[in-house]
Amino acid sequence: MKNTRDNIFIGAHVSVSGGIEKAPINANDIGAKAFALFTKNQRRWDSKPLDEKNIKKFKENLVKYNFNPKYILPHDSYLINLGNPNKEKREKSLNAFIDELERAYQLGLLYVNTHPGSHLKEISEEECLDLIAESINISHSKTKDVIVVLENTAGQGSNLGYKFEHLAYIIEKIKDKNRIGVCLDTCHTFVAGYDLRDDESYNKTMNEFEKIVGFKYLKGIHLNDSKTEFASKKDRHHSIGKGFLGKKFFKLFMNDTRMQNIPIILETIDNSIWKEEIEYLYSLIEN
Repeated sequence: MKNTRDNIFIGAHVSVSGGIEKAPINANDIGAKAFALFTKNQRRWDSKPLDEKNIKKFKENLVKYNFNPKYILPHDSYLINLGNPNKEKREKSLNAFIDELERAYQLGLLYVNTHPGSHLKEISEEECLDLIAESINISHSKTKDVIVVLENTAGQGSNLGYKFEHLAYIIEKIKDKNRIGVCLDTCHTFVAGYDLRDDESYNKTMNEFEKIVGFKYLKGIHLNDSKTEFASKKDRHHSIGKGFLGKKFFKLFMNDTRMQNIPIILETIDNSIWKEEIEYLYSLIEN
């Protein structure tokens, strides 16, 4: 089946300023059919528990604005590092991550998106990947239902997840395969060294992803252009079609039938044009 407005779900990472129940409103205001959000302050360890009133209002607004939890991709705190070589700090991250999963569950959501983790140049990549997998298995054992969605990274510093092999390695070690998935960030993919700019490179990269990870694990997309060049390993998002990925990529992406029925989330740099970007992307779908 071809891509249409009915099976492609685009949105953006929206603000929850004023209460988590504002997220569906903010998503609706930009013409989104999907959205991402933080369920707590992403730059602090501590946070107040979700209030029952806010939870109720959030769920009511999902219904009011016709958002299905399948197309909502909450993101965890930037502080969390499930592969931290320091046991005490890793446990702090793990406890915070478990809280993220519990919050998503309270809100009736299906996913939590996370960056895998960093070795901080203190242990090997493999040791770090093992710690990440162990942390996820522990978090699964202490929570219900919510699927952990690993986001590929740009490869900055000591961050892991920039190779498809990293994601596959972690998945292989997860006991409950029904509760693990992947989110591909297009900017990260590109700057990590996977080209996407023309038919040949796009197909090569996507075939590689299928072979190493598998589209069955693809639970979402962060759709961003890149301010930095191919294989730069620098995570700098840009507005759609204004960066080094270029317009050809977005046309290829919007007509790729493997992108149907998953949340496609903009994290582009100018939120004042998100509505226009969403419309532009839909306009690229070929009839």
